[in-house]
Amino acid sequence: MTSTEEDYIKAIFSIAQGTANRMVGTNDIAREMDTSAASVSDMLKKLNSKELVIYEKYKGVRLSPNGTERAMFLLRKHRLWESFLVNKLGFAWDEVHDIAEQLEHVKSNELVNKLDAFLGYPKFDPHGDPIPDSNGTITLRNQVLLNTLEIGDEGTLIGVKMHNKDFLAHLNGLDLNIGTSIKVTECFPFDNSLKIMVNGKSEAYVTEIISKNIYLKKTS
Repeated sequence: MTSTEEDYIKAIFSIAQGTANRMVGTNDIAREMDTSAASVSDMLKKLNSKELVIYEKYKGVRLSPNGTERAMFLLRKHRLWESFLVNKLGFAWDEVHDIAEQLEHVKSNELVNKLDAFLGYPKFDPHGDPIPDSNGTITLRNQVLLNTLEIGDEGTLIGVKMHNKDFLAHLNGLDLNIGTSIKVTECFPFDNSLKIMVNGKSEAYVTEIISKNIYLKKTS
């Protein structure tokens, strides 16, 4: 597979959110890849010929079992490289996505497995996303979105739904990172924004778009 083909496979997997039988439309892929629908159609023909996707006319495409396996391996590489960049090289969590996008196309299985061992077989990356193991198995955990909490509820930040660099940098400015303790102290129905207590010592206001993209492990 070329790196571009790998990017398409990962994009389809991401849009389908890992649901094996979910059909993905051409326009959805075009938006994810920031390209034209015609370019997507051409690529899907190539992927279909390689038995990486299954195409159904007027419905869209889904990954084949082989395509799903390839996508999981790409995610494994990407998330391990992000973990290495943050935990071993000192990058911030908003700095690593683009670098990992380049590193994920390294083909060596042996390198990836040794990287996993070097990092101590982490289950989650710096953004809280599960890292597939060498068999493609991921660790699931109970998590809720911040916007589902009520006044007085508390939780620990364990992941983010959005990986946009500006979003992560904004969270940095609010002192919201993996491991941060959050308590909802007030809700504003007008715009669904929240006032929260951060680590029990400072207050912050978060918009609805923020609260819909922060995962917590609820503690009370």
